[in-house]
Amino acid sequence: MDNNAKGSFIPIILVMAFSLIIASYWDTIPFIKEGVHKVLDPSAGFLLNWNLTIGMLIIVFAITLITTLIQKYTTDQKALRELRQEQKLLQEEMKKYKDHPEKLNELSKKQFEFIPKTFKLTSRGILFTGIPFILFFRWFYDTFATMGDPKFFGVLSWLWFYLISTVIFSSILRKVLKVV
Repeated sequence: MDNNAKGSFIPIILVMAFSLIIASYWDTIPFIKEGVHKVLDPSAGFLLNWNLTIGMLIIVFAITLITTLIQKYTTDQKALRELRQEQKLLQEEMKKYKDHPEKLNELSKKQFEFIPKTFKLTSRGILFTGIPFILFFRWFYDTFATMGDPKFFGVLSWLWFYLISTVIFSSILRKVLKVV
């Protein structure tokens, strides 16, 4: 594998920092909140008012689809597959040496070398999704608070419903779209 994972984390850090700034000034700077509500109330808000559960499923599916497509086309899928294959081979080798602590320790150190490479390859999508994701979450928070924090299926808050639905949709979409 070449050094595709090299590069600067600065753009990712900046997007994450800017996202946190937006989230923290949501109620302080009115045009942020008002602008997002003007866009999302007539679209996503309409779906939630039409049917809470089905509307939320449609919204979550749309967000997950867009995120998955961005992940697919902003990452080097070939390099990521190669990296995952190397990790798999290393794990198999670690199983062989489970009774040899010295060799296992050496292999564990090699395994930790994959973490920054994998993170760099998989985190490029944050550049495109970080800020919209934060804006959507703040909008969800406002919208569901206004609705009196409804429960999905009688027990799940909007956040748990979102997380569970995202995991399900993401696993299906990643398989269908062949995203590593």
